[in-house]
Amino acid sequence: MKAARWHGVKDIRVEDIDTPTPGPGEVAIKVAWTGICGSDLHEYLAGPIFIPVDETHPLSRDKAPITMGHEYCGEITELGAGVTGLSLGDRVAIEPIFACGTCPACHEGKYNLCDSLGFVGLSGGHGGFAATSVVPARMVHKMPDALSMEQGALVEPAAVALHAVRMSKIKAGDTAAVFGAGPIGLLVVEALRVAGAAQIHVVEPSPERRQKALELGATSAIDPVTTDPVETIRAATGGVHVAFEVTGVPRVLPQCIDSTKHEGQTLIVSIWEGEAAFQPNTAVLKERQLLGTIAYRNIYPAVMELMTQGYFSADKLVTKRISINEIVDQGFEALVSEKSQVKILVKAPD
Repeated sequence: MKAARWHGVKDIRVEDIDTPTPGPGEVAIKVAWTGICGSDLHEYLAGPIFIPVDETHPLSRDKAPITMGHEYCGEITELGAGVTGLSLGDRVAIEPIFACGTCPACHEGKYNLCDSLGFVGLSGGHGGFAATSVVPARMVHKMPDALSMEQGALVEPAAVALHAVRMSKIKAGDTAAVFGAGPIGLLVVEALRVAGAAQIHVVEPSPERRQKALELGATSAIDPVTTDPVETIRAATGGVHVAFEVTGVPRVLPQCIDSTKHEGQTLIVSIWEGEAAFQPNTAVLKERQLLGTIAYRNIYPAVMELMTQGYFSADKLVTKRISINEIVDQGFEALVSEKSQVKILVKAPD
C-alpha cells in the first residue's frame, strides 16, 4: 500500500509498504481522511521533535522512517483476537496516544502526561497517511451517524483545543485572547464560545485567517504587524482573564502574558522548536499564572457531541483536500507558503 513516511527534515516520501494486519487487541482501519497537523509541519521543517531516530520509541518500538498522520478516521475492516465492543464497518475516529499505563500520571488517569508519551504517526505505529492503519482497539471511538468522515478527521485537533480550554480557568462571561489563528487557534475560539467567553480577541498576521476567526465568533481580529496587540487588547478589556499561546513563536509568549490582567493566566498550547524568554517579573508582580497543556484525555465523546451541535465544522475549517501523492507540494509546502490555508485534509489512497 502507499504511505507517506518521514525520513528527515523536508524529506517525506510516498512509498509502497506492506499492508499491516491487526494482532491481539488491535483493529485494522480503512483510512478515509487525515489532516495535516501543525506538529507534522514542525517535524517536516525542523524535526525530529517527537519522531524517534536513533533509538526506537519505548512503546511503539519504531523509529524513522515513520508513517505519518495522527488526525484521522476511517472504517474498521478487521478485528484482532480478543477485541470486543467493536464491529466490522464501524466508523471510528482515532485517539492516537501511546501511553504506558503504569507511570504515576497514567495511574492518575492522566495518560496524556505519560512518562513515555507518544503519538501514532509521530512516534511510530501505523499512521493515517496510508490506505490502512492498525491501532490498539482502545484508541478508536465510534463516530455518531450524524458526523461525516471529514468531521471525523477533525476530532483530534478539536480535542486539543477543547482540552486546553477545559484546563484553563476561563468562566462564562470572562474575556480571552488567542494568539495565532491556525487550525488549533481557530478551534480554541470555538471552544471558548462553548465555555461562554464574553470576548475573544484573536491576534493573527494572515488576513484570511483573521477573517475566519471573526466568522467563527471572535470579538476582534488584530494584525500584529500593524498594531500593538497587547495595547489593543488591554485597551478593550483592561487585560484578559486568559490568553492562549498557539503560535510557537518565541516573541509571542511575553505578549500573551502581558495581555492578561492581574492574576491572569496564559495557556501554552503550542509545540515549540526552540526556547522562548520572558521577564519573570511580569508574572511575579501581577501574580499571573503560566500553564502548559498537551494533547487531550477522556474528551473524544464530548468533542463529537459538540460536533453534532454544529461546533468545529469541517465546512468552515477545511480549506483544501488533496491526494496522498500531493502531500508534499500541495500539503506541507502549501501550509508553509499559503497562510490562507487552515486545515488541509489528505484522502487515503485506495
